[in-house]
Amino acid sequence: MTSPALTQTVRPLDGLQLATSGPPESTGLAAGHLRLLGARTGQEPAAREDAGTARITVGGCGFSRQEAQVTWAAPGSGMIDEATVQAATGMMSVHGRREGEPRGLAADYAATATAVLTVQGLLAGLLWQARGGPTAQVSTSADRAGLLAVSQYLAAAGADEGEASELAAGGPPFTAAGGTLFELETLDPGAWAAFWRVLDAPPEAIRAGWRPFQFRYATACAPFPQALHATTLAHSWQRIRQAASMSGAEVCRLRTLAERATEQDGAAAPWTLVPHGPGHRVTGPPAAMPRPLAGLTVLEAGRRIQAPLAAHLLGLLGAEVIRIEPPGGDPLRGMPPTSSGVSARWLALNRGKKAEEVDIKAESDRRRLREMAAQADVFLHNWAPDKAARLGLDADDLAAVNPGLVYAHTSGWAGRLPNAPMGTDFMVQARTGVGEAVRPADESPAPSLMTLLDVLGGLLGTEAVLAGLLLRERTGQGVRVDSSLLGAADLLTAPALRRAAAGGDARRPGGFRRPLRTADGWIAAADACAAAARAHDLRELPTFEALTRLGEHGLTAAAVTTDLAGLHRDPRFAGCAISRDAHGAFAVPDPWSFA
Repeated sequence: MTSPALTQTVRPLDGLQLATSGPPESTGLAAGHLRLLGARTGQEPAAREDAGTARITVGGCGFSRQEAQVTWAAPGSGMIDEATVQAATGMMSVHGRREGEPRGLAADYAATATAVLTVQGLLAGLLWQARGGPTAQVSTSADRAGLLAVSQYLAAAGADEGEASELAAGGPPFTAAGGTLFELETLDPGAWAAFWRVLDAPPEAIRAGWRPFQFRYATACAPFPQALHATTLAHSWQRIRQAASMSGAEVCRLRTLAERATEQDGAAAPWTLVPHGPGHRVTGPPAAMPRPLAGLTVLEAGRRIQAPLAAHLLGLLGAEVIRIEPPGGDPLRGMPPTSSGVSARWLALNRGKKAEEVDIKAESDRRRLREMAAQADVFLHNWAPDKAARLGLDADDLAAVNPGLVYAHTSGWAGRLPNAPMGTDFMVQARTGVGEAVRPADESPAPSLMTLLDVLGGLLGTEAVLAGLLLRERTGQGVRVDSSLLGAADLLTAPALRRAAAGGDARRPGGFRRPLRTADGWIAAADACAAAARAHDLRELPTFEALTRLGEHGLTAAAVTTDLAGLHRDPRFAGCAISRDAHGAFAVPDPWSFA
């Protein structure tokens, strides 16, 4: 088909109509994003398939109707809601590592991720149409979203060697005298040591604490010495802030949801899209298009999780991803544990990508990178603020050599908050009230050591790039897109922030999504059944019998996955099988399918 281009198009879905069917909890967030992208609610509702399936359609203005079907999981899997998906996919196990036992996330993480993946699928399908491809129905499910969320931990669990740091209970946040909870962040072992020396921490505790602190992003726990917690308890918050200032480390007090709600303007989208001006489409549709982004090229200059995950998803959709790495290659390739000599976690985010070594400190290599960008469709990075401009690699610089480029920056704060701390996952969790949102009222607020925002921020980065590509296809103009961990935090906490803004109790009640112990494991009741399930004493029953007992009383529950290494054998995932890649590392299934 001819690309539906409108000179008056400002947003990628301007002129298109949106229809939904199914429960609002399955369609509301995705529909909200589609409306932010320009779609307007149509008159005809989408036909409903069945009680367990939600449907969203977008079409019109030259596009055939693009459909997405959304489910919790395959029928018969026992995954029927947020709690049971978290239990089965291993999310409860990973989130609970800090406490040493499974804990449910009090925020609806799987549903939120599923909504973003649904929008991705719809945008990819529309882009496929615009580039001359077929109309395909998109399917997404929360169980696949949950597997994607734990994919790095799953890959590590099946690696050839053990973890680089002990998997045991423990971790931040710290507590100052007077009860102030705070997060500490530094990527520099020297700053770590200097911070603790200012506070007179025992030298042996300082040495022993660095490794688990450094690897907490990878292991979701940090069993460092209790002497460090005792040290912060002996000092005021003012003194701790002084220690951070003197050492080069950063600290952030845990903000409440009520505080964050007062900062909300109620209209902030999780990303921004800004057209460059007159441009051109860099790449035409290839002769054969087996996947929506086939024939497009993405340059990715990312580190850690957020940008690499965004590019990984674009690769799964068919793009050729060329990873820009420093001379000698990405040092994280060797981060333990490894599979066939390559970091299992690195593979979870970067398998299938090509690599080019570029020294961005050298003008000759920056010139080469600009030449590569001139032939690309997307340039994606998560560099620190202002770094791209200092290097001559900002959106305006690359638009000069490629007016049709989609320039994407995934950041911590997107410049939205003044005096913000370092834009890392745990610091953003601390600053935005996520520490309250993910834990029920009977637990002390604490950011999850599972990298919630890095993953959700990566998903938003992919969504923003797809929106930018579709807008470029419709207007012929290049686009700058910005997404952030702050946007991810606000998206995840949106229901709690609405409760806080209305003066209600922002946090979920005590015991919410708390798994129940059985004789040989744990089970998690569906949210609607949790109160009734707690009335049963299941501690003497094997897990299978406990589930049967609850089922006899009309209560639905799921066994909690505690051994991620055995997840590939779990019959609940027979319809979305976990495989092994060429290095032997576990690989989760694509989060959407096109049929």
